Amino acid sequence: MARLPRAAVVAVARRPVAALRRKQPPTRAAVNSRELGYTPEETAAVPEGANLGLGCGNPLAIASLKPGQTVLDLGSGAGFDAFLAAKAVGPTDLVIDVDMTAEIVSKARQNKTKGGYANVDFRF
Repeated sequence: MARLPRAAVVAVARRPVAALRRKQPPTRAAVNSRELGYTPEETAAVPEGANLGLGCGNPLAIASLKPGQTVLDLGSGAGFDAFLAAKAVGPTDLVIDVDMTAEIVSKARQNKTKGGYANVDFRF
């Protein structure tokens, strides 16, 4: 599996959603995610801009998350998996997400605010 260079991740994080849409059709991120095993309901359930379509699989499809669990996600991106995990574990449990760039963590935190996710913590 190929990894995106750090500069590419930072460039995506710095683009507003409108800029991403000019470069590709609005549904491209959702299409990419569906090819990785996410359902249409999952791709629609997160704040706009959280799904960048850059993932490498759907960890929630095999994780069997339940209320009462704490989740640690490495490589948060803009928060797509974190927000889906937050729904699965419930509002009183915690999802901790770590990423390698301050820019992408900042974008994820903005999406957290947009979506009202009190049980998600993004860390750099």
